[in-house]
Amino acid sequence: MGFIITLILVGLVLIFAEILLIPGVGVAGILGLLSMAGSCFYAFTQMSSAAGIAVTAVNAVLIVALTIWVLRAKTWKRLSLETNIDSKAVGLEVKVSLRDRGRTQTRLAPMGTVRFGEHAVEAKALEGMIGPDVDVEVVMIDDGRIYVSPISED
Repeated sequence: MGFIITLILVGLVLIFAEILLIPGVGVAGILGLLSMAGSCFYAFTQMSSAAGIAVTAVNAVLIVALTIWVLRAKTWKRLSLETNIDSKAVGLEVKVSLRDRGRTQTRLAPMGTVRFGEHAVEAKALEGMIGPDVDVEVVMIDDGRIYVSPISED
C-alpha cells in the first residue's frame, strides 16, 4: 500500500511541476500521469479489483482537485509577476536623413554598423549583403530602421 501512495504522490508532484514550474516541456506531466497510472495498475494486479477501483477513484479526484486549485484566479495572481516595465532604451539621437552618405564598418548581412560622420549606427542593407569599408547611401528610413544601398561608381 505504501508503494501505491508513493506513486500517487510522485505523480501529483510531477503534474504540479509541469503545470507551474516547467510549462510546455511535457516530460514531467507525462511521467506524472504514468506514475499515477502505474499506481492503478499495481493496485489492480497486486491487490484486489476493489482496491484498484478505489485507487483509480482517488487518482481521479486528486487530479480534478489539483486542476481546480491551479485554475483558480488567486493561485495565478500569487505566482504572477506584477512589475510593470516602463523604461525605454537610451540611445544616441543621431540625425540621419535620406541620401546621407556613410561608410560601412562591418559587413551588412543584412544588418551591420555604418558610420555617418562621427556617429556609428545600425543599418540594414536594402538588398543582399554589403561588405565592410564600402561607401553607402541612405535610401529609406522606416519605423526607425535605416536602409542603405552601396553607392554605385557610375
